[in-house]
Amino acid sequence: MSLFQSLFGTANSKYQNIKAEEFLKIAENTTDAIILDVRTPAEVAGGKLPGSMNIDIFSRSFLANIDKLDKEKTYLVYCRSGNRSGQACNIMAGRGFTKLYNLSGGITGM
Repeated sequence: MSLFQSLFGTANSKYQNIKAEEFLKIAENTTDAIILDVRTPAEVAGGKLPGSMNIDIFSRSFLANIDKLDKEKTYLVYCRSGNRSGQACNIMAGRGFTKLYNLSGGITGM
């Protein structure tokens, strides 16, 4: 097992990259959906999606905060461009999350 796998787990299930329209549709129609913003607090201060929670992927406590989340819920993950949120989805998938959606193009594509 590599150091990466021991820290982040192995992604047995993948996530889906989705466009803004589908992202919003899932958010509206899925009762257990959680919108997860993985940007920095400075970025969030400039505006965020209503109802989203923020867990900064660059934070030292990112893994500990992710591990507190309910793995059975649906997560709609976003960042500025879709790159960090894709990384977050990979990490979450490796830690047992199975309902993961990454906002392609990030919040700038909304």
